[in-house]
Amino acid sequence: MYVKIVDNAVDQFPYSIARLQRDNPQVSYPKNMTDEQWESFGLYKVAHGDMPTYDLRTQKVLRSETPINIDGVWTLTYTATAKTAEEIQAYDDMAAKTHRGERDTLLTNTDWTQMNDSPLTNEEKTAWATYRQELRDISDLDAWPNLTDEDWPVAP
Repeated sequence: MYVKIVDNAVDQFPYSIARLQRDNPQVSYPKNMTDEQWESFGLYKVAHGDMPTYDLRTQKVLRSETPINIDGVWTLTYTATAKTAEEIQAYDDMAAKTHRGERDTLLTNTDWTQMNDSPLTNEEKTAWATYRQELRDISDLDAWPNLTDEDWPVAP
């Protein structure tokens, strides 16, 4: 990804080598130009700045629309900003849907533990029944739907 710089300011971004060639049809370019040669035409590679740390539920990361010059390197920067209430609700709805699917899969995979012909002892069946009830009740947790690994019950 390149940026076209004129008078030390962004003229066009994004900008490509193909665009430079179209803009300058009278110029013949060597097959393998160095960065310094491209820079002589005002064309600079764009670097990506560090990604900020952020809360995935309540924040989103925005990329700057144009690069800025940081210590001689044209760089796209990233900032964390608050999500709207609607975006947070959409995140929570997706988390709830995902966790319900995970829970349903865990329940389905343990159905065999409650069958009459299960090889488990009554004590083992009771432990599995307790685990399965904890799975059903998981949506009643205060953390729902934003669960961590520690919120999930552990299978016997």
